[in-house]
Amino acid sequence: MEIKRNVFNELSERLKAKTKRIQVLLGPRQVGKTTGIRQVCREYDGEFHYVSADAPHLKSVSWIAEQWEIARFKAQKSGQFLLVIDEIQKIAQWSEVVKSLYDADQFAGHPFQVVLLGSAQSILAGGVHESLAGRCEILPVTHWSFSEIHELHGCTLDEYIFYGGYPGSYEYAGDLERWRSYLLDSIIEATLSKDVLLVERIQKPALLRRLFELGCQYSGKILSYQKLLGQLQDAGNTTTLAHYLQLLNSVALLTGLEKYAGDQARRRASSPKFCVYNTAYLTAFHSASLEYLRQAPAEWGHWVESAVGAHLLNQSIQHRFNVYYWREGADEVDFILVKHNKVVAIEVKSSQYAGPHRGLDRLQKHFQIDKLLVVGGDGLSVEDFLLKELGSIWAT
Repeated sequence: MEIKRNVFNELSERLKAKTKRIQVLLGPRQVGKTTGIRQVCREYDGEFHYVSADAPHLKSVSWIAEQWEIARFKAQKSGQFLLVIDEIQKIAQWSEVVKSLYDADQFAGHPFQVVLLGSAQSILAGGVHESLAGRCEILPVTHWSFSEIHELHGCTLDEYIFYGGYPGSYEYAGDLERWRSYLLDSIIEATLSKDVLLVERIQKPALLRRLFELGCQYSGKILSYQKLLGQLQDAGNTTTLAHYLQLLNSVALLTGLEKYAGDQARRRASSPKFCVYNTAYLTAFHSASLEYLRQAPAEWGHWVESAVGAHLLNQSIQHRFNVYYWREGADEVDFILVKHNKVVAIEVKSSQYAGPHRGLDRLQKHFQIDKLLVVGGDGLSVEDFLLKELGSIWAT
């Protein structure tokens, strides 16, 4: 079975509308970018030329120019034409040559449509914003949601929370050790080695890997950089850790949420709350089975809150809002969502017998909160929340 994700439906509509701007699809590995663009190409009303820069040896900018010339030649014959370049972030200084080629076609008056795909979000986005400003539109491709995985594989909520949002991994769900090997080798290590270490100068790659593993173990927890240093060997300094955490965030593996506060300086000075983009990472670094975790409420609550956090992170990319946490003394609110001047507070309760919402009550005494939402416990069910598109949460 194959489904077409909404982001590729949107891309198809833009191409049908004869968009002239370059369409840039950004997203992590193994979330269906290549499958999706092939669906788009099959439905495209015209000819196309698909190429990928994902090769054993790094390609140069001259390779981009060669592919562009092929597209120019074919476009003159067919009229409507689409050029697709996958894994473009593998090529150094790609954005400058794309800008030059695109501008030349616009000036000559015979442009064709262009789609670029890449995995390393921060590096690719940097090239887009610096060189292609006004020439492109960005379409984020995020980790798969519960509704998408359920439609594709028919999995239960518990299975999604445990196995996460990588559609290809469900092929191995019956063999947990094989599943973990697939996650660790084909996704996690490939992302770290090819999307981070290959394109960034990292002085301590072992520290980067250890930081990611430790961050997964503490997903949903607030941990200062000083305490983090105490758990890492050869850790360097807090500045190094903060930089490595930013890199992990840029490839949609792990982030450190800032504390919601009245000013930006206080937010940046706060201890990070670790949050994974996909709960598959928690399971990959843990030896427990789904059956064991469901009998351990405290540990399962760790997975549930991380699933809610991952859903918020991926939705924040699509719907352009910021995610924070809040804590004052012993009182805490799990997630604070901010878009423009509106603020939404979310508290996660993994138990049906959750106590009073002290954190939410205290938060309202400090800040103007537009919406309060409890997920789990006596609030909205976790399943209903994970099925929810958050674009509408800002409606009054």
